[in-house]
Amino acid sequence: MKIGIVCYPTFGGSGVVATELGIELSKRGHEVHFITYKQPVRLELLSNNVHFHEVNVPKYPLFHYQPYELALSSKLVDMVKLHGIEVLHVHYAIPHAYAAYMAKKMLQEEGIHVPIVTTLHGTDITLVGSHPFYKTAVTFSINKSDAVTAVSESLKKDTLRLFDIKNDIHVVTNFIDIGKQKEAFTDCQRAMMAQDNELIITHISNLRKVKRIPDVIKVFYKIQQQLPAKLMLVGEGPEKKAAETLCEELGISNQVVFLGNSNEIDRILCFSDLFILPSETESFGLAALEAMAAGVPVISSNSGGIPEVNKHGVSGYLSPVGDVDDMAKNALSILKEKTTLKQFKQQAKAQAALFDIHEIVPQYETIYKEALSKYVVSE
Repeated sequence: MKIGIVCYPTFGGSGVVATELGIELSKRGHEVHFITYKQPVRLELLSNNVHFHEVNVPKYPLFHYQPYELALSSKLVDMVKLHGIEVLHVHYAIPHAYAAYMAKKMLQEEGIHVPIVTTLHGTDITLVGSHPFYKTAVTFSINKSDAVTAVSESLKKDTLRLFDIKNDIHVVTNFIDIGKQKEAFTDCQRAMMAQDNELIITHISNLRKVKRIPDVIKVFYKIQQQLPAKLMLVGEGPEKKAAETLCEELGISNQVVFLGNSNEIDRILCFSDLFILPSETESFGLAALEAMAAGVPVISSNSGGIPEVNKHGVSGYLSPVGDVDDMAKNALSILKEKTTLKQFKQQAKAQAALFDIHEIVPQYETIYKEALSKYVVSE
């Protein structure tokens, strides 16, 4: 198949999933075309089966906000006609599904019929999409898609609760390429992060309010009171400055490392002993899955789709949102004994294997074929 993928090309979960999906589809013999405003951060290698097409948005003084949706729709039309793209897979309801539908209608005027598969990732539904300014357009875009997927049962339920959806929603979870996990790092590299006797605690996110960064720091504060440890905070975002201030107030600035955005997640996780994800909500919890795949147990909230990923008492522990004391208690129960930590590391890897990319991608292939078959039968 020739598949067009539309996504945000950033460090966020939806962009990572879309990019990894496209790369795996190309390995399975499909021709994949990424169509977005910048080359996705994890799209390192273009090939005969992987292509990138940049969406350029002309700047006019007339527009206070540049009309990306129009530029994207036009680009989609051009790329479908030029490359014979058979199906469009868009990640995020707005603006991508909306732009894809406009492209689809323009193509129909020329007798070209391209199905749209829309994947819902989370904030496009629970945060942005449910806003009154966007709700009508999001509902329309989902209902006009030829197939709709959500990355967790939790997100599917939220979508059906918040919107008047007539379409079926298939749950196709996020995934991890277990085979890509690197274990070739050395103890010398670990020494760059912490002393031999120090545990390494990690959090990776875009440091937004929903991630509850103060809770990460407070849990770590309680851990380091009983065990020597370092905290690695990976990512950039609006909560960074407040987090730095809180570390100063607690007197732990020397034990907390702000690493910013990083392309060395594998190395960081390889040496991590525990991952903390106390989010207000997560549609899935891809960061937790990536940690588990590296053998890092997870201390998390029990919100949204996280319990579908992090199995309580197996790959880590779940606590109510904001319950810092319970999270710290659970963290210490894993970290205090080396045998317990080793057991949880092994269990985390086993749990992550349930979400291996080779188990999930065939589900998307089936959905593409079903979406295409609608047009073969009806047109």
